[in-house]
Amino acid sequence: MKLVHVVAAVICNKGRVFATQRGYGEFRDMWEFPGGKVEPGESREDALKREIREELDTEISIDSFLCTAEYDYPSFHICLHCYLCSVISGTLTLKEHEAARWLSPADLDSVSWLPADMEAVGLLRMRGLKSL
Repeated sequence: MKLVHVVAAVICNKGRVFATQRGYGEFRDMWEFPGGKVEPGESREDALKREIREELDTEISIDSFLCTAEYDYPSFHICLHCYLCSVISGTLTLKEHEAARWLSPADLDSVSWLPADMEAVGLLRMRGLKSL
């Protein structure tokens, strides 16, 4: 089975997190934390900053590591590295996603998350988002 290393930005602001809805592919309409694949020779942090620039036209700071989640999709195994992040500059402009929402702790279950993102969602629910 193909192994894919992916990074995700859990962008936080005032106790809420930024979630995006996929507008393409097999998992269209499902929700995820924005990010993407790590390219060969690229660090996870560099990949995450690049992906957020490409997808959201935004510069982020990577504040801390949240978790690594692994999940077996039908055609690949994903290793998803999630980081708590903040916006440095930019307006979170959707370039690839169908929609986006700022979610409070009460709203985390209001969207259909991709399975690989559920570990990060669970950790956020346990931690609470007040300190984020």
